[in-house]
Amino acid sequence: MSTLEVTREELLTREEAANRLSTLAAALAGGEKVVVPLGGSKVKVHVPDHVRCEIELEVDGDEVELEIELKWPAQGHEEH
Repeated sequence: MSTLEVTREELLTREEAANRLSTLAAALAGGEKVVVPLGGSKVKVHVPDHVRCEIELEVDGDEVELEIELKWPAQGHEEH
């Protein structure tokens, strides 16, 4: 089985970050397929009715990291 891993990091305003999360939340609530924009391309993934969610908050010196991770069994993806 092949592995797909794409990482994208960018600097956003707080409002832009909220809009990204809001768009993703609406897509998750709206159906089985979620389109994830990754730079110039998009990946469409199937999301089942139940997912495992892990939230991690790390404070290290002067940096705070909030990580939200959703996991589910893979059922394929489509790159666009």
